[in-house]
Amino acid sequence: MDRLLCGDVGFGKTELALRAAFRAAASGRQVAVLAPTTILAEQHARTFAGRCAPFGLRVELLSRYRTGRQRREVEDGLQRGTVDIVVGTHQLLGEGVAFHDLGLVVVDEEQRFGVRQKERLKQLRAEVDVLTLSATPIPRTLHGSLLGIRGISTLDHPPPGRQEVETRVLFRDDRVLQDALQRELARQGQVFVLHNRIAELEVLAQRLRQLAPGARIAIGHGQMTEAEIERTVRAFVRGDFDVLVSTTIVENGLDISRANTILIDHADHFGLAELHQLRGRVGRSDVKAYCFLLLDRDEPPGLEARARLKALEEFSHLGAGFAIAMKDLEIRGAGNLLGPQQSGHIAAVGYDMYCQLLRSAVESAKHQQPVRVQVVEVDVDLRVQAFLPQDFLAEPRQRLELLREMDEATDDERLAALEAELKDRYGKLPRPVQTLLRVFRLKHGLMALAVRAVQWVEQDRIVVHHQPGVPLGGAWLDCFADVRPVEAGKTHLMLPAKRGRPRTGEDVLAFLLDAITGRAEALPQRQREAPTGSPATPPRRAGSRKRLPWQ
Repeated sequence: MDRLLCGDVGFGKTELALRAAFRAAASGRQVAVLAPTTILAEQHARTFAGRCAPFGLRVELLSRYRTGRQRREVEDGLQRGTVDIVVGTHQLLGEGVAFHDLGLVVVDEEQRFGVRQKERLKQLRAEVDVLTLSATPIPRTLHGSLLGIRGISTLDHPPPGRQEVETRVLFRDDRVLQDALQRELARQGQVFVLHNRIAELEVLAQRLRQLAPGARIAIGHGQMTEAEIERTVRAFVRGDFDVLVSTTIVENGLDISRANTILIDHADHFGLAELHQLRGRVGRSDVKAYCFLLLDRDEPPGLEARARLKALEEFSHLGAGFAIAMKDLEIRGAGNLLGPQQSGHIAAVGYDMYCQLLRSAVESAKHQQPVRVQVVEVDVDLRVQAFLPQDFLAEPRQRLELLREMDEATDDERLAALEAELKDRYGKLPRPVQTLLRVFRLKHGLMALAVRAVQWVEQDRIVVHHQPGVPLGGAWLDCFADVRPVEAGKTHLMLPAKRGRPRTGEDVLAFLLDAITGRAEALPQRQREAPTGSPATPPRRAGSRKRLPWQ
């Protein structure tokens, strides 16, 4: 297994990881849980130990705050197989850490790990299962999941009673800080104030004491000792302090129900995923929460920073993590799936073409053949209603996924299987959805015939655009009443005469599908070609022939 579990902050990713770890450990395999910070690792270690201890499973912690003797004991237990579950930070990826029988690796907050750590994990994926947890995966990870290179699951439903975090982008001044502090303190709540320069934290704390007299303010940052950080955080959790002025050490792991206001100074200096994680520190109860993104008036944000802040302000609803990750993918690009770049611009070739290039390269590697890429988009204009109605499927991500599945139905067998699956999933399909399925199938059929565009212009005439200098060919042309080359790369195809009601776009679509799949009968004694520029004599039909549905 190599699966990405994408769920918003506080939606239950850790609970699922805990149950997966328990099942693996109970069956005799070892589990490694990788966390980005010592605070989060210690929290996970306490949670896992408390839940697994009644079943006789041994849970250990491995981080930089453990003594040398403690680390050696844990490493020895991992080698001998006496440790069932180990929770740790980057220490777990060290060369000296060896496992007796590793079965599952859980990576929490995947976006916080660098390329080197992920390359180390790649060495384990051939032998163990990997479960990656993230509220906002980096573009490369999300892109790989959308392409099907790794599995992806999403948690969509928030805990009961959870409210949206109201997000505002404001210029920093004393009145904004004072109003936010007084509002939260008046309802007996707590406040996070984020500032990512350690040297300026004390100055900021002194300023907040002047704006909110009587407020109990604490300071926390990564240069403090383990005891100082633990003492400060524990005191804030107990409610001994009203305001915690800190760096991003609180980004992951803290779950404080009374803290429902967060102010992020110089928000334009943070990444989109990081801002969403910081916003997730508040609003973890049924109380209305606020997130203020503060900017400096003298340093206006750049274009990318404005796009990030706008996206965060727009996607403030519950479960917006996946939408934010998709926006991050759009802003930063997908990056290099096989190399060290975790983001990058693909605007030069376009997202769809990039996916086709990648798919072609993967298929060529599987079959050990040279890469032969022919990216063609067939334009089909038959005046038909082919789309996904909003009342049929409203969620944007599911609509994109369904369109991708339709695009992959390249033959009749896959088309029939997809249609049966959709009927089982959604019930009776609306007419536009059924037509859309057949339009995708027609595009793939015409793509194989080197057709670039097809347009129904009159009752009996279809205009086909193809590669100049390469005339149309194939048995499918025998189904038309006449084939008339007009100019280089352009041919008129005359449809058979139709009796009764006027021909519709659905009739033309059905005829073309029957022609390219060989289900339509060839017309007898059809005039093959007329010289360019000369009128063609309509063909005479020899004998009587069974009338087809599209006639």
